[in-house]
Amino acid sequence: MYRQILVPVQEPSEVEPLVRFAAQLLDADGVIRVLHVIRSTTLPEVTREWRASVDLVVPAHEAAAALDVRVDPEVRASTDVPGEILEVAESQEVDAILLTLRGSPRSRNPLVGHTASGILQHASANVLVVNRLALAGNEIPRILVTTFRSEPPARTMQLAEELSVRHAGVPVTALSLGAAEANLGPVAQAGTSVRGVPMTVKHSFFSPSLLGRRRRLPEVILRAAARERFGLLIVGEEDDRTGVRLLTRRFLEELFRSAPCPVLAIRD
Repeated sequence: MYRQILVPVQEPSEVEPLVRFAAQLLDADGVIRVLHVIRSTTLPEVTREWRASVDLVVPAHEAAAALDVRVDPEVRASTDVPGEILEVAESQEVDAILLTLRGSPRSRNPLVGHTASGILQHASANVLVVNRLALAGNEIPRILVTTFRSEPPARTMQLAEELSVRHAGVPVTALSLGAAEANLGPVAQAGTSVRGVPMTVKHSFFSPSLLGRRRRLPEVILRAAARERFGLLIVGEEDDRTGVRLLTRRFLEELFRSAPCPVLAIRD
């Protein structure tokens, strides 16, 4: 699906799970670029952090060998972490950036706060954000895609289908969340994609007042998802009724914090 995937990492524990997840979406001749940005330009600190970065580079090579994929690790130093990530993404012409959110908005982790916001807002490549539960396991029993439109964005469904194919054709359900009075057609329709993936389209209805509260949208998604059987929840980018993008750092933090399940968000 992707020829080049950029994976920004900050901690050694992130490397193997993120590389493993990225490998599921990598073309046969693709490359995963693991990037660690040292948040300093002062010589003593950069020297110290550069030596410590071996703890990130070694797991990257080990994961590459175990998964039989090409992984190119790189370490850079910059006080502008999001700018450095975006510069690498542009210069290497990557197709996607894969990252995870950790900690809280007040955390010192550079992938929380302005870094994640900057990547979501300004990256020209697809941005894939996963929660920790999505990185924990190797198996995906069923996939659920939620949307506030009549149907999910095409790129989101392509991602779900790709993951399904790589997991022995597990079923995919597209769940449209709409107002109670909306005319969205049959409540459920089932079929098979051209790649042989079992696909089901369903509708779930909520009050217009609840759908109109942006802060409640993660709750709406999880309430609807709780009625379905699935192993991975996928949320795609779309505009709300005011034209504001759905996938913001705050939205993802709330969704990830409350979700009792693996979650993947894609901003194309």
